[in-house]
Amino acid sequence: MKPVPEDAPEALRALVGQPVTQIDTPAAVVDLDLMERNLALMASWCRVHDLRWRPHAKMHKCAALARQQIAAGAVGVCVQKVSEAAALAAQGVRDIFITNEVVAPAKLAHVASLARILQGLGGRLAIAVDSAEGVAGLAGAMGRQENSIDVFVEIDVGQGRCGVPPGPAAWELTRRVLAQPALRFAGLQAYQGQAQHLRSASERSAAITRAAQAVRIARAEIEDQGVPVELVTGAGTGSFPLEVATGLWGEIQPGSFLFMDADYARNEPLPGTPRFRQALYIRSQVISRGPGHAVCDAGHKAHAIDSGLPDVLLTPGQSPLRYANGGDEHGVLRCVEPDGQLPAVGDTVWLIPGHCDPTVNLYDWLIGVRGGPNHGVVEKLLRVDTRGCMT
Repeated sequence: MKPVPEDAPEALRALVGQPVTQIDTPAAVVDLDLMERNLALMASWCRVHDLRWRPHAKMHKCAALARQQIAAGAVGVCVQKVSEAAALAAQGVRDIFITNEVVAPAKLAHVASLARILQGLGGRLAIAVDSAEGVAGLAGAMGRQENSIDVFVEIDVGQGRCGVPPGPAAWELTRRVLAQPALRFAGLQAYQGQAQHLRSASERSAAITRAAQAVRIARAEIEDQGVPVELVTGAGTGSFPLEVATGLWGEIQPGSFLFMDADYARNEPLPGTPRFRQALYIRSQVISRGPGHAVCDAGHKAHAIDSGLPDVLLTPGQSPLRYANGGDEHGVLRCVEPDGQLPAVGDTVWLIPGHCDPTVNLYDWLIGVRGGPNHGVVEKLLRVDTRGCMT
């Protein structure tokens, strides 16, 4: 990974080797020490449990980080969009699973083309389906190629979003996949997204217990027809140890563990599982002071708010601060304690985004820092390769 990509803006290129104080604001900053710690924890945990892991690249959207995860032991990556898959493939990522339904003819043609390209490079493309229309469209786009794309039948394990019910409908859709020579039935996609953000460990455990029952039903429906279910894939950062403990999931898809965010930090930890640390921050600067408040230059255009407003990192010499809505370009900061001291105009304030995935999508580049947000030095620039990949 080149620390200074040739296409990076000159102002960013000049930052490499400089202290964090030289980073203009607002900016998305990655603590490389903590990110690499998180990656090592996940890799070690999966090795101990003899488990396949396929991190979701929709979180970091960065081919360099995808390759780093694969080098650490990941079997490949997940994406949600065809354009994301194409962007990562163009940057050397060779094993990609589109964990989403694709039905538009133009997108399916792109899927077929990408599958051929990756196969020719010794790679692999997989995709999820949950409808007869999706299977027929995919088969038509793939043409007469034999088993040239892996297909996972998605079942609804409790999220109430995509996926067929885990009863006879799961077998019926599997049967349709098996009837198409260009498609290879690879297993079940079983992801319970809502469980990731249930605050208590007991709530998440109950949700995954229900999800596991759905997997058992779907697998039995299919295997009773003499068709083996080779792999069940799914699980996220907030629940993956629970899925693994059931013995049903053979591959996990956590993505947020690499950076973490304020929303995940609000979860009660699961006993005996890795403790991932916050590694993504928004560096902001105080630009105004008022009676009882300060204003920083990082509003909603600088961080996603779908999972709540950001937390403020407690740094040496600063009183605990609370972030409040200031609009598109501003954040309003107030002291948590009655006798706290507001930061001065020009001071740095580090924000912990509420949701890492859509926050990353707001930036073209992530700035990698070694030595922490307060005293670190810029080591590398990370291109957000799939920023804005909506199709």
